[in-house]
Amino acid sequence: MSHQNRIREHILVASAIALLAGCNQAPSAPDEASITAQSVSIVATGPWLQGDQKGMANTIGAGTWMRCAHYMTQPGAKSYELSHVRSNSMTQSPFGVPLVYEYRPTVGIPGTMHAFNGEQISSGEPGAQGTQMDALGHFAYLDEPWDGQGDFPADRASYYGGYRQADVKPSADSPLLKLGIEQAPPIITSAVLLDARSYLGNGDVLAAGRAITAADIEAMIEAQGLGWRGILPGDVLYIYTGWSDIWTTPEYYTKGPGLANDALAYIEEKQVVLVALDNPFTDPVNEGQLMGQAGPPEGTPDGLPFINHHYNLTQSGIHQIQNMKLDELARDKVWTSCTMILPLRSEGNSGSPVRPVAIGAGS
Repeated sequence: MSHQNRIREHILVASAIALLAGCNQAPSAPDEASITAQSVSIVATGPWLQGDQKGMANTIGAGTWMRCAHYMTQPGAKSYELSHVRSNSMTQSPFGVPLVYEYRPTVGIPGTMHAFNGEQISSGEPGAQGTQMDALGHFAYLDEPWDGQGDFPADRASYYGGYRQADVKPSADSPLLKLGIEQAPPIITSAVLLDARSYLGNGDVLAAGRAITAADIEAMIEAQGLGWRGILPGDVLYIYTGWSDIWTTPEYYTKGPGLANDALAYIEEKQVVLVALDNPFTDPVNEGQLMGQAGPPEGTPDGLPFINHHYNLTQSGIHQIQNMKLDELARDKVWTSCTMILPLRSEGNSGSPVRPVAIGAGS
């Protein structure tokens, strides 16, 4: 029996049980199990067309919106902000040019009663700072490690979908001609939140370098009462580690927990649209690793210290968001929700600032 058929069987059994339990009662609104069962059969599962630039976002559609509608209309549902406030004083990534806003004075228009305000960005990469989403073209890969000698051999780079450097970025000053952030559709779909801080950390922030495995993910699904559902094609996966507790400190961008190698294959098999943690890298990073004082976590493939970025963006077509704020969603135990993520349609950009939100009710 295929993986998709097993999912459908489990959900249909849950639906049948729910139906039998209520057979002597007055008709009521469809429950989550029955809606989920209906949704699974109408979610696209590929393969995607040749030349695809959306990746797993191709799964978004009527099926995932059906689940969204259920989560948004539950008693007690509320909206949650999942991003950090952007400002000159926010913690900033050492991998991106610092983002600096300049605020202009209040001005007016002669002969009118108007007064207006404005600001401008004088420096920085908006798509690399704060809560931000990676385009699939953000990462590429070589067929063998670069030795650091001479110019970087960018012409040898390969990208998601089999695209080559000449297709994506043919010159040093070129925008991304393929796989730019404008190719990502609005991410409006069902989301699953896993509370790794509670389950794996016993309430403590996960340690730097801690790699969350596929077995960890399945254990959290069961512990949170989601075993009947699991992770479905078209879902966004959020993982709360607690790392955002130190968002305002210089330590934040130096290390962190992340996903293990086998978890990457797991979420690819599940056809997750996007994965996001409340950390700076998605990848697990050991203390001292970024300064060359330590290696990557055990099990990281040679030459791929940022294996999450490599696998998700260049192999699976799974988008990523860094620097999520998931503490309130986890506090209220909103394990399933409708999430909305709208990257800016900035042509040829490798990323975008985003303001993710989730709408759902706590368990």
